[in-house]
Amino acid sequence: MPNLASISDDPPAPDATGAAPRISFVSLGCPKALVDSERILTRLRAEGYALSRSHAGADAVIVNTCGFLDSAKAESLKAIGDALKENGKVIVTGCMGAEPGPILDAFPQISAITGPQDYESVMAAVHKAAPRGENPFIDLLPPQGVKLTPRHYAYLKISEGCHNRCTFCIIPKLRGDLVSRPAAEVLREAEKLVKAGVKELLVVSQDTSAYGQDLRYQSSRFQNREVRARFFDLARELGEMDAWVRLHYVYPYPHVDEVIALMAEGKVLPYLDIPFQHAAPNVLRAMKRPGNVEKTLDRILDWRKTCPDLAIRSTFIVGFPGETEADFQILLDWLEEAKLDRVGAFKYEPVAGASANDLGLPPVPPEIQQNRWRRFMEKQQKISYARQKAKVGKRLAILLDKVFPGGGEGRTKADAPEIDGKVFVSSRRPLRAGEFVTVKIDRAEAYDLHATAI
Repeated sequence: MPNLASISDDPPAPDATGAAPRISFVSLGCPKALVDSERILTRLRAEGYALSRSHAGADAVIVNTCGFLDSAKAESLKAIGDALKENGKVIVTGCMGAEPGPILDAFPQISAITGPQDYESVMAAVHKAAPRGENPFIDLLPPQGVKLTPRHYAYLKISEGCHNRCTFCIIPKLRGDLVSRPAAEVLREAEKLVKAGVKELLVVSQDTSAYGQDLRYQSSRFQNREVRARFFDLARELGEMDAWVRLHYVYPYPHVDEVIALMAEGKVLPYLDIPFQHAAPNVLRAMKRPGNVEKTLDRILDWRKTCPDLAIRSTFIVGFPGETEADFQILLDWLEEAKLDRVGAFKYEPVAGASANDLGLPPVPPEIQQNRWRRFMEKQQKISYARQKAKVGKRLAILLDKVFPGGGEGRTKADAPEIDGKVFVSSRRPLRAGEFVTVKIDRAEAYDLHATAI
């Protein structure tokens, strides 16, 4: 859903020439795009711009778009159109901006269009659309920057782009090849976030376990020591900070096994977000994904032996071109074996520019896609419920996201915000958002839990 930026602290004071220019902001897409939005907002505040809660009251609007799927493009175009209706100055950035043709065809009056991560061009467009005064009031910028997430958790992006060439994906075309941030730079940002009150760091990138490959794992200096730009080393360093560390978008490369030991030690959350996408070897080869299914199952088994509390989340695509009923049955059987904790499924969409369109494989009719998606979700729902039910009676630590009279709503170590389940807590004492609470699990559903604060 669109995230219309707003902040709770006071906007910058007027400069000598009048009020600070106000910018309205819409952020769409994945957590990586959210981090891009946060960086732009940080630059805006650093330069003395205020943030508007409405398009109509703003001097300009920025829309950070998503261009991964046709449905995401449609949502982005709608957001742009809505902004133009209320405000004549609209700046478009993000993944859809990498191919501006459809945007310009629909809205030729757009003030500017930039691609993802092009912060300088975004700021140049803002300067033109809404010139700022001479006093930027830099001292009003919080050390951790401007965030769109609640105060107690934050996304930490460790790299841009991707060097994989999955046939269904156009992210490398939109965001380029893998570009990792130096380890010290990532750790300094994490340190600022934790000092500012962040209790959970959600590590994101397009391929988190490939972190540092482009840098040849080069070291950088952090707190008087050298830290390599390597997945394990970075995870270990983050695990020394006083916060939950959650790893997203992890490809199952062999060196991921090393990080499981950190999870068993309690340094990193026992949680892996691995986009397996499918299980049938034929489909995985067509997708250009790792295809050794039996080896993957063995590794999952070994991971759980090392870290019994490990929760695994994944996403899958059903109805990929050429997927047969036999291929789909392999996927269902694999799910039964793997017993993943959290799973999402998408019906394949032929994304413009994706090489899957040129494979010459027969498309799966929409009605068969829908049927397979339903069967997939029914299968996984039973698995998820069984794993949830096993938690009943246990005492678990949760991080509270919301509070209300008589209780609150939070997440266990197995639950990432927005995408996984929730824990609904009843409590005799007042609770506070952002605090850790130990609860006793009373009841389980397929995705959510109900508990009592201890």
